[in-house]
Parts: sequence; structure tokens; C-alpha cells
Amino acid sequence: MENKKIIRLFKLAAELMELHDENPFKIRSYTNAVGTLELVEDPLAGMSQTQLESIQGVGKGIAAKIVEINTTGSFEELDQMLAATPPGVVEMLRIKGIGPKKVRNLWRELGTETVEELLEACEQDKVSKLKGFGAKTQENIKQALLFTQQNRGKLLYAEAEAGAEALLQSIKAALPGAQVALAGEVRRRMEIITNLQFILGTSTPATAHGALNTIAELEEDERASGPFAWRGAYTLNGLSVEVKLVPEERFANELFLCSSSLEHLSQPFTSSTNLLTVVREQGYTSEADIYKSAGMAYVAPELREGTNEIQLALENKLPELLELTDLKGILHNHSTYSDGAHTLEQMAVYCRDMGYQYLGISDHSKTASYAGGLREGDVLRQQKEIDELNKKLAPFKIFKGIESDILGDGSLDYDKDILKTFDFIVASIHSTLNMDEKKATARLIAAIENPYTTMLGHPTGRLLLRREGYPINHKEVIDACAANNVIIEINSNPWRLDLDWRWVQYALDKGVMLSINPDAHHTSGYDDMKYGVLVGRKGGLTKEMTFNSKSVEEAEQYFRERKEKIK
Repeated sequence: MENKKIIRLFKLAAELMELHDENPFKIRSYTNAVGTLELVEDPLAGMSQTQLESIQGVGKGIAAKIVEINTTGSFEELDQMLAATPPGVVEMLRIKGIGPKKVRNLWRELGTETVEELLEACEQDKVSKLKGFGAKTQENIKQALLFTQQNRGKLLYAEAEAGAEALLQSIKAALPGAQVALAGEVRRRMEIITNLQFILGTSTPATAHGALNTIAELEEDERASGPFAWRGAYTLNGLSVEVKLVPEERFANELFLCSSSLEHLSQPFTSSTNLLTVVREQGYTSEADIYKSAGMAYVAPELREGTNEIQLALENKLPELLELTDLKGILHNHSTYSDGAHTLEQMAVYCRDMGYQYLGISDHSKTASYAGGLREGDVLRQQKEIDELNKKLAPFKIFKGIESDILGDGSLDYDKDILKTFDFIVASIHSTLNMDEKKATARLIAAIENPYTTMLGHPTGRLLLRREGYPINHKEVIDACAANNVIIEINSNPWRLDLDWRWVQYALDKGVMLSINPDAHHTSGYDDMKYGVLVGRKGGLTKEMTFNSKSVEEAEQYFRERKEKIK
């Protein structure tokens, strides 16, 4: 089992203990264990009891539970608490903005044991009457529940990707030699996945159908299936699955149709022709042949969204999309100076060992006290350590940055004397998220117009499948970035992926550079860079318009020259 999954079980155990009003010291032991285990780089799954006990901060009890998890997938104490807690109450622990204590009150005092019952209690104005809640909290809970309800049966791309690839291999193993390919939302790199779709070329669909039913992790929905389509669910992640059974000579056609948006397929490129008409004319041997027949260059699946890709393909002007290997540095990262899991040196060395030339450290600023935000003295202490590490790690370089909170009026939360000490500043909103579009847009633009703002962080503050972002006028915000030479990040955290890919092309048209940032709070967060690259590619991002494809020398020159222009 992966470290993060083991850690997640201990986090759940701590929440359940608090929910059941267990001994605070016991709760703290689990919370401390989580903090300790987040610092462990080696796989916990391969460690013995003795090896686990040798980790500083891991005692015999926690070590024994990790061994039990590695053996059974859980541990007895957690199983007992889960057995004593209605599943709906466990689900309530995921509601944004309320902790275990409030969930306990909702459960014990209102008797709500499912999220549906809790939503009904909100609609009947019962929650606001509880001590410590009120009308505002009730409304926030209600909106969170409605949002969750709307997104049931969906997964983040990062969560669905591995399952999709594993299922593809299972289908290939069940039908050796058959033509089979992953299509649909995963192939188009959509940020949220609602189903897994595969194309299977076969001359014996009934035999193929039977073979699919031998795959243990698939569960068929017989009523939804048919002679040429197997439909059901992937039991390992709950996503719905469709396997289209098509004649082998139509395999490329069907793969193309199921890997393109309707807008891409139906967009006319002559007075009477679109790609739908082209693909219906005959069987093709490949997707490239379909585009060739239409007189176009091949369009990568992630670009097939019906924006400007058809015209670019006709003119053979499709962009050369960004690759992960184009990136030279990693910006927007956190260390133990604020709420990161690893020290500044650990973050830097790990980044260097991954082959990058530079790290931009941008811990939280002083307003983010909940995240250990840096006071002025902390800033100077960190910058002194950066100077020492840059001597030690050269030619690798750490750039001095901060993720400065954008205050309610759009100002940054340090005086100029501190702001001018940074190489770069990521300006982000973390508080007062319940703004209307006018206020949120004005707040962002005020921060963008601050001469010390180098980069705009996660522009809408969204958490996919968890909460909607605050509404902003994207055009006005991007126009302001263009006017003030401010970079916009694509936050690569799979929960954010913000800037949304739908606005990448507009930013590029306005000459705004984008930066692929992991917002890493742990060295493992660097792996999220690939999701930011996928978002960029989906919007047509190139190496030339990606800030952190610059070499360390180019990035250093950019930061220096930008600071020199500040009056």
C-alpha cells in the first residue's frame, strides 16, 4: 500500500476518535503519527516492525498498526470505530468547513445519520438552531452537500487515470491479441472523469462480451448492456464503464468518435462537411488517416474540444504542445517554514535530484497563520538559509519567494521593505471566499496591479469535487495580467488544476506566460507537475509560453530585470 494511503487511514482514525470523544492524548498520538509519516520517503509497505520502530516518532503501537495495514489493508481499532459509526456520518467528515466535533453534534443532537438526512435538516432550518452553528454555517453546509451530491460518481483525472490503465491491461489479458484502446474522457484528459470508455475491435462480440465478464473487477449492468456494448461498473473505484464492441475494420473510426467532443466533430470546415461526415464515409486504418482525408493535420485527443483546433489543423499551424521534459524548474512550493512536510534543504535536494535546475520556495505569508505563515523575522531567517544552501548546492538554485495572501482590498500582506527582498511573489486568495464576481475580480486585479506581484496563484481558489471556486471575470483578470506583465500559474494539484484549461488559449492570445506549479507541501507533490502539463496541453500551451521552461539563468534574469523596473 502506498504511504499516502496508510497516512489517510491514520487521519481517518484520528477524526473518528474525535467524533467519538476519545481521549485527547490518544487522538494526538495519531495526529503526531501522521505528521511523522508524511516525512518518510521510503515505502512503508516494505518495512518490518523493527524498521518502522527505528523511524523517529514512530513507537511500537503505530509500527504494529502499519504492519497490520500492510497485511490486511486496515487495523482493528479503525475497523471497530467504523463499525460503530454509520457510513453516512463518516461521509459527513468530508464536508468542507465542519470538523468531527460539529459532525458529532449533528449526529447526536439531530439524529442525522446520512448526508440526505442532514440536507433535509438544513432545508428545515434545524441545523441553525444548534449551539455553535447559526444560519450562515447551515447555508454553507447545505451548499457543500448540494455540491457533493451533484458530483457523486465522479473522480479527479489523477484518481481515475491509474484505474483506467489497469483496466485496459485486464481487458487485453482477457482478450489476447484483440484491438483494444482507452477512449473517452480519460483520453481527452478531462479534469473530472464520469466514466471509463474503451473500444474493442472484434468479429465475435458475444465471445468478447463473455470474456469481459470474467474480469473480477468488472460488474455488468445487464439491462444497460447490449450485443455491441458492455456496460457496468469498475468496482475498484465505482466509475461506470462502457466497452464498445465494433468490427475490426471500424476500430479507428469508433476510437476517433469516442475520443473527440461533439463540438470538434460537428464544427464545419466547408459549407457542407464536418468530421462526422468524413468519418462516416468509409473505414479508416488510423485516426491520422481520418484527418488526412479531411485535409488536416492530426489533432491530439486532448485538443479535440471544438475551440480553434480545426482551423489550425487545416492551416497546419497546430502548436507543438508542452512536454514535462521541457520544464527546467519548479515554482510555488512549501517547506516546514510554513505548512510543508519537509525542510527547505530536503525540498531543494529532492528537486535537484529529479533533474530540475531550480526551486522556487514560496511558503505562506503572515496572514495565513493557520498554515504557519511567515512573520517578517521568519522571512529574513529563511532567506539567510537560502543564501547558504545556494552556495552548498550550486549550480542548483533556490529562488526566494512567498505565497503572499491577497487581502480583502487586494493588497499584499507585507510592507514594501519585505516585498522587495523576494525574487518572486505568488499572490493568492485563501480567505473570504464567498465573494461575488465583481468583488472577487476587483480584489484580484488590485493584487495584479501591485508592482511586486510576479505571479497569480490558483486564480479561482477552486477545489474540484470539493468546492466551487469564487466567480471571476476571467477576461478582465487575464487582461490585467497582460497589462502588468504578471504570470498566471496552472496549479498542478489534482484538486485545483487552476487556471482552468478553457482559459489557457485566451491567456496565450493576450501574451500572458503561464507557469506549471505543483503547490507542493511534500516532495511527492512534485509528481503532480504532470497534471499541470496536461492542463496546459489541453489549452494549447507551448514550451515558449511556459515560464518555468526557462533555464535557471533565464529565470534569474527575468526576476532581476522585473524587480529593477519597480519604482
